[in-house]
Amino acid sequence: MKHGWRSVSGRLLHRGREAYRSPFLGTPISARGASGLVLRGQVWTGGAATPYDGAVVIDSAGQVERIGPIGELTIPDRLPIIGSPTHWIGPGIIDTHVHLEFTALATQVSGGVIAMRDLGAPLAKVKRWQGAARRTGAQLITAGAILTAPGGYPGQSWGADGSAYEVTSAAHAVDAVGVMHLAGASLIKVALEPGDGWPTLSPSVAGAIVEAAHGHGLSVIAHALTVEMVQRALSARVDELAHTPTEELPSRTITHLADADIRVSSTLQTFFSGGIGRPALHNAAAMVEAGVPLVYGTDLGNSGTVSGVDPRELDRLAQAGLGRWGALRAATDRAAQSAGMDRSLGFIREGQVARCVVLSDDPIKEPGAWRAPTAVVVRGRVIRP
Repeated sequence: MKHGWRSVSGRLLHRGREAYRSPFLGTPISARGASGLVLRGQVWTGGAATPYDGAVVIDSAGQVERIGPIGELTIPDRLPIIGSPTHWIGPGIIDTHVHLEFTALATQVSGGVIAMRDLGAPLAKVKRWQGAARRTGAQLITAGAILTAPGGYPGQSWGADGSAYEVTSAAHAVDAVGVMHLAGASLIKVALEPGDGWPTLSPSVAGAIVEAAHGHGLSVIAHALTVEMVQRALSARVDELAHTPTEELPSRTITHLADADIRVSSTLQTFFSGGIGRPALHNAAAMVEAGVPLVYGTDLGNSGTVSGVDPRELDRLAQAGLGRWGALRAATDRAAQSAGMDRSLGFIREGQVARCVVLSDDPIKEPGAWRAPTAVVVRGRVIRP
């Protein structure tokens, strides 16, 4: 595990890393000579679609060949079938905030997470994870190391192993962003965390980082939990927030977030696990009401988080005003709109690569079904946890 939140100020405790494990690749659809695969159940194709009793036919290359209701869909003979009329089929989940240094990518995928963003890790590990993601078929977006002030968060805590990269000046910001870009980062993360007297990036340096990142076509996501730091992030023109802030935000700041279309990764459950969930949930509800895009993110590796899909995070999103359907969309098609993600994710569509999850029950009625998927199908491979 990564670290445990202990206060709004951001005091963090290192919890020790889980050993990296090579990803379980699953079984190719064509492994036993099959020309395809049928997923059977209540089919939700994503977005505003209504579930129906149907099937998804996937060819041996992993493409969705046909989708439709039972009775209208011709299912080829001799294709293996996964599921039943009581199973549920939907798009895989997108986690917009993880730390793979503290878990295994394979566990994420087998748990139903088919795309994720790593928001802070040593550069030396990024390429290895990207290779693992290609082998599993998952989409992995990485930020590289977190850009921070000299002596700032998280370099003096859990990020001391290289997950933090110190930026000394506005001029140095250009070089720092260039280092992340050359290392394969698809977005840039900045830390604006005062903690207990930790130095933070000045407004001018934060602005220079954003300008340099945008010059490379990269979005910037900010760790900012307090009113002052959220306002600094807004002044720097960041694109997203990595967490729901934990200090109660004034209405003018929430309006500014909405007007700037700042997407926010939820990470609510880890705050509840650390004892500071209530103010975060209050902010989340106010943001939802104001129209701020709130998307599923767990901060996997932090206190109280679990690999795979976390039904508790989905429930927190529902409590924030999205309801269970809105929470599911915040973890699928709406999460796919986040920086760096493939915007075709979050749907099951004919002609596209299948990234589907089969569950034993309807997750709207029973969110706990996410904890034990019947199967995950991603890029031509079937993973049975």
